[in-house]
Amino acid sequence: MYKNIIFDLGGVVVDFKPRDFLMDHFLNKSAEDEVFDLTFGSKEWEELDRGVISRGTANRLMLENAAERGRTFEVQAVIDEWQSILHTNKRTVKTMCKLKLAGYRLYYLSNIPQDVIDEIRQRDFFPLFDGGIASCEVHLSKPDPKIFGLMMQKYGLAYDETIFVDDTKVNAQAAYNLGITGILYKGPKSFQRALGLCGVKMEADNKRQAAPEAPTENRG
Repeated sequence: MYKNIIFDLGGVVVDFKPRDFLMDHFLNKSAEDEVFDLTFGSKEWEELDRGVISRGTANRLMLENAAERGRTFEVQAVIDEWQSILHTNKRTVKTMCKLKLAGYRLYYLSNIPQDVIDEIRQRDFFPLFDGGIASCEVHLSKPDPKIFGLMMQKYGLAYDETIFVDDTKVNAQAAYNLGITGILYKGPKSFQRALGLCGVKMEADNKRQAAPEAPTENRG
């Protein structure tokens, strides 16, 4: 029987669609791909996630690389505006509220830079979590098995009692390979179906009250 549900943050609890952001800004597939490689898909971004580089240093290095390829303007636009895409996924949060009421323990495990996790921790939904790990604070990132092991050890979670939800297939597969049930997040409806297939009940067996209303999010 499942007792614990671990959520990725970006792409599950908080919207994170960098490709859509780039498409809206540049309307040119070649430019989108090149700017993605210089920003979201760059070594610097991965190092931000692992917490081994500061935001200022990462931005400087990304701009230096962009200058070599004639993309300084585009990369600066991404640096200035990308956090505008981090809207709270209210439907996921509503599901989390129901799960919490039903007695499940909720956690997060996210590849995320320090400045972003600091901001997300201020959002109204964050107290729903019983704990979690941000990659930047342990200098490890998914799909490295070590970060999953650290998560399970830190909170004393049993592998066969835990579900992990991520929007990236390789991360969900990594959890599965370790004996954790992995759900690939594709959207709110398919997520709820997947929970149902796992036997997860959205309503507490011994409570008839309605699930708490999803917290109001004033950050978009």
